[in-house]
Amino acid sequence: MAALACSQLAQFSPAAAQNAAAAPFAVPAQGSTYADIADLVVISPVILDAQIRKVTKLPDTQTIGVPANIQRVLVDATVSSLIRGNEGFAGSARFLLDIPRDAKGKIPKLQKQRYFLLGSKVAGSPGVLKLSRPDALVEWSAENDATLRSITQEAVQIEAPQAISGISGAFHTQGTVIGEGETQIFLRTAGGQPISISVLSRPGQTRRWAASTGDVIDESAIAPARNTLLWYRFACSLPRALDAALVESGEARDIANAQADYRFVLDSLGPCGRTRPMAGKR
Repeated sequence: MAALACSQLAQFSPAAAQNAAAAPFAVPAQGSTYADIADLVVISPVILDAQIRKVTKLPDTQTIGVPANIQRVLVDATVSSLIRGNEGFAGSARFLLDIPRDAKGKIPKLQKQRYFLLGSKVAGSPGVLKLSRPDALVEWSAENDATLRSITQEAVQIEAPQAISGISGAFHTQGTVIGEGETQIFLRTAGGQPISISVLSRPGQTRRWAASTGDVIDESAIAPARNTLLWYRFACSLPRALDAALVESGEARDIANAQADYRFVLDSLGPCGRTRPMAGKR
């Protein structure tokens, strides 16, 4: 056991342990948000539904760099189902976990508790899980179960929306009558997936916007529904403003209209809703 624990200590840096001190080690059963769970799902190739069987505190010699208010433990869990993982997983899982101590220096009792575990396999060590983040656990509840499975179902699709890294360009086209116009905004993504936004304004009609995830602007596209993976990508990753230098014509009127349309999109999306510190690549 000691050898196994030592071999995994590299997954947590002292900085990661400091982050764990600032937030709970798991998404709570109640009060979590779509973004809290999506943050973990999109970076985790393995997702397990498991029950904690055993928790072993590690000695000081194996917790160098861990803050005094954090207890590092080795956790053994029984896996009831594999929710995500192309190559399957063993019937049990073992992983390291950093848990904030309470005012009395104690940690909560985890034995027999049900959690979703999110991470990746450790090569050459069957049944060993490396958590995607020090706090990559989700407490089981019917609501969390439904949300996590819904996100996972979208995330495993071949054309699942990728992480947005910024805006590559935009332009605004004036219509033939006053008050008519269209703005198109093109986004950069982690894997080069084309994603764009179009905003259409017409006199006497409500301004509307839509998102396309292909090379060609889809005229039948609509705005993403709240609490879907595409909505999450937009609401949690879009820059808070459209830089004037990204608007192609460079004319003041076009820049102002494009920026107003972009603000309209942000307002329509609403807040991301994330309640936990974000870390890790997406």
